Amino acid sequence: MLRFGILSTAKIGRDLVVPAIQDAETCVVTAVASRDLAKARAMADRFSVPHAFGSYEEMLASDLIDAVYIPVPTAQHVEWAIKAADAGKHVLCEKPLALKAAEIDDVIAARDRNGVLVTEAFMVTYAPVWRKVRSLLAEGAIGKLRHVQGAFTYFNRDPSNMRNKPELGGGGLPDIGVYPAISTRFATGAEPQRVQAVVERDPEFGTDIYASVKADFGGFELSFYVSTQMANRQTMVFHGTEGFIEVRSPFNADRWGAEEVELTNRAHTESQIFRFQDSRQYRREAEAFAHAVETGDYSDVVSLENSRANQLFIDAIYRAGEKDGWETV
Repeated sequence: MLRFGILSTAKIGRDLVVPAIQDAETCVVTAVASRDLAKARAMADRFSVPHAFGSYEEMLASDLIDAVYIPVPTAQHVEWAIKAADAGKHVLCEKPLALKAAEIDDVIAARDRNGVLVTEAFMVTYAPVWRKVRSLLAEGAIGKLRHVQGAFTYFNRDPSNMRNKPELGGGGLPDIGVYPAISTRFATGAEPQRVQAVVERDPEFGTDIYASVKADFGGFELSFYVSTQMANRQTMVFHGTEGFIEVRSPFNADRWGAEEVELTNRAHTESQIFRFQDSRQYRREAEAFAHAVETGDYSDVVSLENSRANQLFIDAIYRAGEKDGWETV
């Protein structure tokens, strides 16, 4: 059993990741750390976790854990990923790992000098929904892929929420823009070459609240929009010469409706719906991480090089939003 320590009592850890780790067959949470020991103890008691620490450093120095899950504010991800790696711990870091692609170079260096696994927590890459989309594309189920279209939106104007605080790494592209990016790259195996974008910022918060993106992948285009101040919506569609694939509830599985992949032929005379009941993508993420640590085979987890490529895409979108015309990724 891989022993996890949870670095902070953040909501995503409490609500999604810690229950998934505890549900997994190959790993367990053995410690929780917070800068407030009472908060760490309360969360540890909630999940029957035996150990609580009143500082992150104390937990990283402990031999009670083998790995850490890091859900601290985005702006602190790189710092604590490096500190955890230097403490000899394997690292599962919440997305986005960094706010600039160049920052990931230091994490790669920490991984290499310590011989540990460090991976970004893109749970969608472990979901059966996205594995199915990838296999359908690979087998030519829709012919030649010509266009991918996506949207991911929610409404949040809470000034106390970290998503609305630029100093903590808030903004729509870091929070949700990474999902159309990583899922398209994962499903197709292709990389964006250039991008056009419109990026709008909130005049009060300073964070990006809307982005409309057009990306050239060479053989096909990706167009998507994200927003933190629009009605809730998630969708991804892969459109080819012989049909199209529509992904429902593509990112927040189990919470935005049925997890389904629908394959429709060119003439709309045939369709197949592939349903996935409770895919438990966070549990699959934890088990894939534990398997990689145990076997030393990291091929099924998101590499830091993959994370760097995804962040290069996001960086290019920001640059494109400040100019007319194409921006090279």
